[in-house]
Amino acid sequence: MKTIALFLALVLDASAADWPQFRGPHGDGTTSETGLPLKWSASENLTWKTELPGPGSSSPIVVGNVIYLTSYSGYGIDVKKPGEMTGLARHAICVNRADGKILWKKDVKIEQPDTAYTGTYITQHGYASSTPVSDGKNVYFFFGPAGVHAFTIRGEKLWEANLGTKAHDWGNGASPILHGDLLIVNAAIEGDNLVALDKNTGKEVWKVSRGFPASWNTPTIAAVNGREEMIVSVSGKLRAFDPKTGTELWNCRGIRGAELCPSVLVQDGVAYVIGLPGTGKAMAVRAGGSGDVSETNVVWELGIGSNCSSPVFHEGHIFFANDSRGILHCVKAATGEIIFEQPLSKERGNKVYASPILSEGRLYYVSRDQGTFVVAAKPTFEFLQHNVISGDDSVSNATPAVAEGQIFLRSDRFLYCIGKRR
Repeated sequence: MKTIALFLALVLDASAADWPQFRGPHGDGTTSETGLPLKWSASENLTWKTELPGPGSSSPIVVGNVIYLTSYSGYGIDVKKPGEMTGLARHAICVNRADGKILWKKDVKIEQPDTAYTGTYITQHGYASSTPVSDGKNVYFFFGPAGVHAFTIRGEKLWEANLGTKAHDWGNGASPILHGDLLIVNAAIEGDNLVALDKNTGKEVWKVSRGFPASWNTPTIAAVNGREEMIVSVSGKLRAFDPKTGTELWNCRGIRGAELCPSVLVQDGVAYVIGLPGTGKAMAVRAGGSGDVSETNVVWELGIGSNCSSPVFHEGHIFFANDSRGILHCVKAATGEIIFEQPLSKERGNKVYASPILSEGRLYYVSRDQGTFVVAAKPTFEFLQHNVISGDDSVSNATPAVAEGQIFLRSDRFLYCIGKRR
């Protein structure tokens, strides 16, 4: 009983600010947090680091004074010697925010093996890419073909649900979201479905089947014209649904691509979507309406984009980083005018898969293998800081989490707490 009481005290600390899902409380990468560190290294502003039980691309989330994230082990760590698929295990992990100690770890295995990843895809992406989501009482993990797994915050198993068994060489990218009592999952890769489950039981409430080609992005919910709309980018189309019922509200021509990973960003009734077929593409579409709005609601289109990192809005401008070249684009939100295009790094080969966080006019971009770049979120490019933690040469694909002046970064090896000790 003492252990349970202590754990509840950790999680239910009312003073703690949560980061409960992918891209934060609003799902757009922005935070009202102040005092985030600008500089850090292995010897400066590093509160703690914890070695993880395996790699993963999922972002950490913060609930009270604990952190949840995922990883995998047992297969696919080494491209040359991947091992046997029967050894593959995904891990749902809970970490103490105060000291980085792993409080619990739940292993998820399935009887039917996944499709084996090929080439370098294993180490680039892996089997733990979806960020968990929490309502403060329970936490929900999506492991692609291994299904959705719900636990209490203490790690007690509640239920699991299979949303499709198809697998892909690149793994999966969409993260679950919560809307009231619904847990909504874009299971396009696993079964070409958009699914809403009862968060308490795991039972299906509604499902939209078919019509989600190449959709790897996390759904975005926004209030538009007095109603809620949930928007998903699929190859060649932008689709909006009623999140309560799954009824399609409107659609629009969209970006065609093999993988559309960036989440849609909605600001002031306009949906901003980016992708990377060819040299890239970005679009602005007025949300709202009904039926096909392709001829009436497209505001602007551009021939630049990103295949992974999602956009962020600040003071009338859209910022997004090209994943393969690490180029930061600043675009005027109202007109699509390109304000600047600037490499984040002077070194070649800089790639950015993680989405940014925005705090106090600063953009934090985590690159795959060149550390974190901090730039000013304004229409004139201003480089502020480049942070590298020596001793960790593993890949970083995950978007950071933020809570009470601290930044939580994860790589394929470690989880880091950056900032002042609480």
